[in-house]
Amino acid sequence: MPVSYLRSLTCAAALLLTTGPMAVADGLAGSYLAGRAATYDSDFAASAKYYTRALVRDPQNVTLMENLVYAQLALGDVKSALPVAQRMWGAGVRSQVANIVMAGNLALQDDYDGLLARDSEQFEISPLVDGLLDAWAYMGQGAVSQALEQFDAVAQQDGLRFFAMYHKALALASVGDYEGAEDLFAANEGQLGRSSRRAAIARVQVLSQLGRSEQALEVLVESFGEGFDPALSDLADRLAAGETAAFSIAPTPRDGMAEVFFSLGQALSGEAANDYVLMYARMAATLSPAHVDAILLSAGLLDQMGRYELSIATYKQVPRDHPDFHAAELGRAEALRRSANPQAAAEVLEQLVRDFPQHIAVHIDLGDLMRQQEDYAGAVKAYDRALELSPEGANNRWFLLYARAICHERLKNWDAAEADFRAALEIDPDQPQVLNYLGYSLVARQENLDEALSMIERAVAARPDSGYIVDSLGWVLYRLGDYEAAVGHLERAVELMPVDPVVNDHLGDVYWAVGRKLEAEFQWKRALSFVDPDDADAEADPERIRRKLDVGLDVVLAEEGAKPLQVANDDS
Repeated sequence: MPVSYLRSLTCAAALLLTTGPMAVADGLAGSYLAGRAATYDSDFAASAKYYTRALVRDPQNVTLMENLVYAQLALGDVKSALPVAQRMWGAGVRSQVANIVMAGNLALQDDYDGLLARDSEQFEISPLVDGLLDAWAYMGQGAVSQALEQFDAVAQQDGLRFFAMYHKALALASVGDYEGAEDLFAANEGQLGRSSRRAAIARVQVLSQLGRSEQALEVLVESFGEGFDPALSDLADRLAAGETAAFSIAPTPRDGMAEVFFSLGQALSGEAANDYVLMYARMAATLSPAHVDAILLSAGLLDQMGRYELSIATYKQVPRDHPDFHAAELGRAEALRRSANPQAAAEVLEQLVRDFPQHIAVHIDLGDLMRQQEDYAGAVKAYDRALELSPEGANNRWFLLYARAICHERLKNWDAAEADFRAALEIDPDQPQVLNYLGYSLVARQENLDEALSMIERAVAARPDSGYIVDSLGWVLYRLGDYEAAVGHLERAVELMPVDPVVNDHLGDVYWAVGRKLEAEFQWKRALSFVDPDDADAEADPERIRRKLDVGLDVVLAEEGAKPLQVANDDS
């Protein structure tokens, strides 16, 4: 065992032992189990600590080494992961995560000979990654012809052609062959350039380098529409001003290798486990610290994994002067919200509103946050501005109108709410969320019940497994006096949402209406047990439910001045 490795590992362990008590059993087993538990919770910092402690006691344990390398890579700390990965390589251990770290380190050192000398079978990452890394390594050696042959060889493998041609185009552009790059991007009606946001931007930059700024702008609009975010607006403004956009997607072989890891991570995002995708995103960001998309992908994955503190820290890596800073701040605000810090999230969004007043997404996110925090008046103002910025034919206008309508309804501005609901339906007449909310609201107000029934029936047809919508159908039938028909729908709604207090309360009322009083009382008791006492805006009224349990629904309705029920099969 190399002395340097022993020294680094021992120092790390000593540091851990001085950081305070750890709530785990002494010895190897305790540290290993604590590490596994931390890994299960995606607490990479803790898992790195515990696996380091365990590895001191059992330095030959391959499982411990692999878990430690992964934890450090997940933290974005390739430097700390490297000594253990080197030890695994030296022992001939097959480990994908160790191979990622080792190949990444060779790329960081611009060691193209070392990359090409790897045993592809022993140190395999994946056919795509290994093949493209080799191609970029040839580019690093200046062996352009060999590199292009390697890209073509990767393209021959099943399912890899798109990736290979994208990277071949980037490689050509990196050495100034913009014509060759554009030929690839333009092939098949520009399909390659539309494969991702970065591919579209790469093509725009290539066209700009060729002096074809007008076409570049056309491609930009074709790819992203008219509603540019700040980063795209910056690019469009520079093109319109006659500036030449620098080729920044992969200007060097190392950047190309970063793009390899990012390409695969992006492709796997949403398909593979988040912790698996994170390996590729982290390595991409390590190889190219300016690769903001890799940083954003890493931060988003960490957010989804519930590692909010680490996600927030990762978002903050994006410099304030970067065109995608707004995207990082939107992500940071969401991570703050999910970490139960809505005030900090609001502060981030309010600053973004000041910095990017023309960017619609900022106003939407602020409106959504305020609506979630029940600041309905503030949400209305945010949605007002978002709707002002939204083109008339925009796909998301129905949702903005729907969200604003909900806020108006909660503020008891019914006329404004109904107008927004109906405007949303003009855009998307079959939108089940809008049909259900408007229909249910009309039922609650005892207005246009036949229209409400039609709306809710259409919503149920579109979303038959939505408990909320099925509940609405049962409730409107109850309001119309069709108690027997209402029973089946509300029983189904309770099956779909067994712990919802409103749905259980509704079923209780319907049971009472058909004479099933014992079952009604059971449902009311269930509803009462599910009421959240801290939710001031909740629809379920615990005092009303208690009153029904005391005196029955008929008496409560009489006290409220409502029409009496026509009780069927009264067995009392």
